[in-house]
Amino acid sequence: MTDQQLVAVVNGKEISRGDVLKFLNDMGPQVAMQFQSPEGIKRVIEEMVNQELLYLDAIDQNMNQEPEFKETLEATEKNLLKGYAFSKLVEGIDAQEEEMKEFFQENKAAFSQPETLKASHILVEEEDKAKEIIQELNDGLAFEEAAANYSSCPSKEAGGALGEFGRGQMVPEFEEAAFNMEIGTVSEPVKTQFGYHIIRVDAKNQADEPDFEEVKDQVQQQVLARKQEEKYQNKISGLKVKYPVEIY
Repeated sequence: MTDQQLVAVVNGKEISRGDVLKFLNDMGPQVAMQFQSPEGIKRVIEEMVNQELLYLDAIDQNMNQEPEFKETLEATEKNLLKGYAFSKLVEGIDAQEEEMKEFFQENKAAFSQPETLKASHILVEEEDKAKEIIQELNDGLAFEEAAANYSSCPSKEAGGALGEFGRGQMVPEFEEAAFNMEIGTVSEPVKTQFGYHIIRVDAKNQADEPDFEEVKDQVQQQVLARKQEEKYQNKISGLKVKYPVEIY
């Protein structure tokens, strides 16, 4: 079966297999997956026929001559032309291997994975209460149970688990204590603006500095975006000279 094979004809308008495939592609892969069966293809063809009938009826009723339609058409055409003009402007821009490597060297920190850890905590108002809880933990009380029983933080519902976080995401006192602890250890009471924390470090992920090949695709995207933006801004600067602009 070729793409030109007809699947329907509506008032002389031919609908081919290729038209059906394009219709499916325009849906996007996730939606199109629902119509891959013979029954699904039949539904797509029926919908294409329905849309063609609706189009013919709209023409018969001169809807294309209505002022509201013309305004919508003009706005749509304008937006499409803007997008097309930008596509033509940046057409052919690519990222060379050397400039990608140079960009990577200059921006290594942006591609590095910072040190992170997973921790749980129990938050109480008084230091003495925190010390009592630590004693209970030392006597065998499970940390998760203690969090559920005593913590004032909503994380108590998850046994005190705070998930994974990096530096700069917690208050300084909490962060300093947590990042200096060993995995599986429980802290002494740590005072912050929120109260007293008993911290347990559950896991640590060391900082990772990837090599160029590991992040090459990301580097390429950023280099292309930077070059496209540069060309776009240069074009706009020239157009501002050509056409008068007033910004209020």
